[in-house]
Amino acid sequence: MSHFNPTCKSFEAVSIMNKLVYPELPILLIDDEQEILDGCEFILKSNGINNILTCQNPQEVMKLVRDREVTAILLDLLMPKKSGQELLAEIRDFSPELPVMILTGLNDIDTAVNCMKAGAFDYLVKPVEEQRLVTCVKRAIERQEERREYRIFKQLVLSDELGHPEAFSEIVTNNKSIRSIFQYVEAISGTTKPVLITGASGVGKELMARSIHDLSRPKAPFISVNIAGLDENLFSDTLFGHLKGAYTGADSKRQGLIERAAGGTLFLDEIGDLSSSSQIRLLRLLEDGEYFPVGSDVAKASSARIITATNQDLKKLREKELFRTDLYYRLQTHHVHLPPLQDRLDDLPVLVDHFLEKSANTLDKSKPTAPKELIPLLASYHFPGNIRELQSMIFDAVSHHKSRILSLNRFKEHIDKHRGPMPIKTRTGDSPTRLLSLFDKIPTLKEARLALVNEAIDRSNGNISVAAKMLGISRSGLSKLLKRIDSGDGRLNLRQGR
Repeated sequence: MSHFNPTCKSFEAVSIMNKLVYPELPILLIDDEQEILDGCEFILKSNGINNILTCQNPQEVMKLVRDREVTAILLDLLMPKKSGQELLAEIRDFSPELPVMILTGLNDIDTAVNCMKAGAFDYLVKPVEEQRLVTCVKRAIERQEERREYRIFKQLVLSDELGHPEAFSEIVTNNKSIRSIFQYVEAISGTTKPVLITGASGVGKELMARSIHDLSRPKAPFISVNIAGLDENLFSDTLFGHLKGAYTGADSKRQGLIERAAGGTLFLDEIGDLSSSSQIRLLRLLEDGEYFPVGSDVAKASSARIITATNQDLKKLREKELFRTDLYYRLQTHHVHLPPLQDRLDDLPVLVDHFLEKSANTLDKSKPTAPKELIPLLASYHFPGNIRELQSMIFDAVSHHKSRILSLNRFKEHIDKHRGPMPIKTRTGDSPTRLLSLFDKIPTLKEARLALVNEAIDRSNGNISVAAKMLGISRSGLSKLLKRIDSGDGRLNLRQGR
């Protein structure tokens, strides 16, 4: 094997890669020449592909393939006793989806065409360029990972079960849409591709990142960093580290977060705030799997999986040329979007119960009983801070709690202080001011008033106090309004005495 240089990658990088087995199933190298096997193995390992099997005897290949599942095969054509073309046909008969890459000294068009017709994934001619070999093998790995993801996701959806529910124990939910996200996350957890997690502030993006990590690399490090607090120079120094003497004040070598996360997960929060130059550096890391510590001209390989998160709309940033298009598509190879709390209000009872217990334990108090009015009251609020805000509200209420039943006063004060206009959900492209366009005939003031009152009472489970807050009037004001409404108008679910 030629066209590879042992000095092109640091041996430290190779040792780092050995902390993580990649891919999950091995790459099988088949060649009768040991020198070729050693050369290919070195190139692949120095580029992060370190789960390798080798075989010199072509007559043992099929037994090996039947006994052990592999991700892909790199196959020589000219071998004694059994040719690569014979093996290609046998492998394809046994496992049609298994990628088989031909690596041979035969630079013959007819042979290449015949191999591709027989089902070869690619045809490489010796001596092969290192990058050509690595790219080809990585494409084969990615194809197999995509097939594996699809199989797992299909199985989970059809069975409506989770393979590892314990990985999501910190995310409290009974919501069906969140459960479907769990199923998707389980399907993609085994790959090394980047994952982008989006959603408003406070929806639990870091918790989801930790779940992905726990599913795939539970014993490896999980390193989290907020990009918003890093300028261009600090970004490079923090992530990539530096050598001693790299700049004034660099009195000793510093290990970057990528190296600290070797074999594990590097979580980059607020990725939408990344500067243009830092975006280029991150793109190189994702595309090549390597980086340069500050002050070094020797590349290091990274074995950390990259998970990013943002509450910004990266698509809009891309359209405004504030975010690189190539990085945008690279980051969202896998995309998880977490809905706001307002879209999963059915989770309020379990979330409230969870945070009541958590707050009581933290404050060393007995868990208080939540009044029946609490859930309807919370459901009337739009929660701009989402689950984080709910947790803060409950912690504050429990810290002021003195009797057996939890008081609603702290919740009401918070809602009155932070309540803004309720977001109106309309059809795509409609603005809230176009809401009346949905009606063929504009309702009268009496009809509109009655509809609003009925809707508020329905949403509040008949609680007049909560319904009054929804309508922006006092409890006594709503009571007077109800008295003026004819009983025949169809008022719903009214429960007196609250």
